[in-house]
Amino acid sequence: MSLSLGTVLSTLEKEQEPQGGREGPAGEDPEKPMVLLDPSSLNAASTLALVDETDAGDAPKECWGARHTLGFLGFLGFTSVYAMRVNLSVAIVAMVKTEVDYGNKTANNSDGVCPFPDGYDPDANANEDGEFDWEEPTQGLILGCFFYGYLLTNIVGGRAAEYLGGKIVYGLGGVITALLTIVSPLCARTSTGLFIAVRILEGMAEGVTFPAMNSLLPFWVPPHERAKFTAFVYSGAQFGTVVTMPLSGWLCDSDFLGGWPSVFYVFGVLGVLWGIAWFLLVSDHPSTHPRISQAEKDYITRHCGVRGKKPAPIPWKAILTSVPVWAIMAIHFGQNWGFYTLLTELPTYLKNIQHFDMKSNGVISALPYLSMWIFSIIFSNLMDKLLASGKVATLTVRRMAMIIGVYCPTVGLIAMCFVNCDALLAIVVLCISVGLNGAVYAGYMCSHQDLAPNLAGSLMGLTNTVATIPGFAAPQLTGAITKGNQTLGAWRTVFLISSAIYFVTCTIYLFLITTETQPWNEIKVDDEEDVDGPKKKRY
Repeated sequence: MSLSLGTVLSTLEKEQEPQGGREGPAGEDPEKPMVLLDPSSLNAASTLALVDETDAGDAPKECWGARHTLGFLGFLGFTSVYAMRVNLSVAIVAMVKTEVDYGNKTANNSDGVCPFPDGYDPDANANEDGEFDWEEPTQGLILGCFFYGYLLTNIVGGRAAEYLGGKIVYGLGGVITALLTIVSPLCARTSTGLFIAVRILEGMAEGVTFPAMNSLLPFWVPPHERAKFTAFVYSGAQFGTVVTMPLSGWLCDSDFLGGWPSVFYVFGVLGVLWGIAWFLLVSDHPSTHPRISQAEKDYITRHCGVRGKKPAPIPWKAILTSVPVWAIMAIHFGQNWGFYTLLTELPTYLKNIQHFDMKSNGVISALPYLSMWIFSIIFSNLMDKLLASGKVATLTVRRMAMIIGVYCPTVGLIAMCFVNCDALLAIVVLCISVGLNGAVYAGYMCSHQDLAPNLAGSLMGLTNTVATIPGFAAPQLTGAITKGNQTLGAWRTVFLISSAIYFVTCTIYLFLITTETQPWNEIKVDDEEDVDGPKKKRY
């Protein structure tokens, strides 16, 4: 998400239509420079309003200001919450008891089981000391139950941030998740049901973080700085995944704080420490920040000083009957099915099929997401330049991004059915497939703002709610398929299901999507009050 928001903002600010300059609201001079401003008080997590652009060269001379602190702590916040989301994917491998399987020493591909690699010690990797005797369906439920809670608070988080302030909603989301993470080992040892309940609560707490941050950034980041700030802040999510997987593998394999429990203690404590810094150093608006310089305060409010008195109503009927919206919902669902299948189940596949040990498992599991992080940055910047040049249409960019970002991983997952026991080839295919998936940040993730700039936050909340279903459905289906059947054939079924969902949902998107602004985007709002100044007209 992170890179999608940065890409879309920079794209919308730079893009010129083939017929000439961008047209503003009725009565405005089409040649007059305009920028996009997203005062969160309009609708849900993030909305957009057109305001006149002022000189961007009036930035304060200081190299680090209050807005930079917000951006840095926002980045660390997403790193923290994603660490607490994905750490279980690695920890569960050490938590669950598995028996020594000496039969794999002589297994071959025809058995559907890979032989142990040279130097592999089945006694050291069997994990007979695992504390929990969870079968594969139970493991799938535990890995996916987080998203039951996440499903409930996506839309609610944006509205809560508008009423209560993004600082408190984002901060509480991170801190509550951290506290629940710290008590997770105790809850797991007490009862499987209690552990599942805690993971659901963690999902509810994390569900508010993205929309809450969306409500903060418009008041802190001027339009001409928004692309780089947005990309940096939200990239904390991918950074958290890349860092957490290898570190979790190392902690599980160590004796530090009992091994696997340390994964929850370490990331939970770090989350609490982050929360203390967040509440001490961040404010909802520059006007309420106790340490901001006057120069920076004037600079920010001059460019971002529009705030509504109350959230505007959302045209749900028009949104829910819009064909392009359903196209986005379809691909968002499909994208998350493939993404969450690999995010939650990849460590299990690498251990049970390719026989990686705990330490290397975490490192290898992180490599595909590192490649995705790098490729998404490069590809999104390339698409920005193409749009700015005026050589390609926006719709062409969206479709091209999805062909690369979804059809290529579709082929990659099919290829995973043929890598068999070649561990190196499996890693290469996964890195390429997941890496190319980063192109979607210039594709459907921009479509919300293409269709309705004023309602982009509400649309994201809606489609992301639907797209959360794969978070719990995909792991449970994978667990049911692989129960007592950790074989190449079972995992081929998992990969083929994901590739089919990728293909169908992306095809729906390619045929039904448009980049034309929808009529229901035009919501007239009465004069609104600026935080520090006179009233301004908002459209």
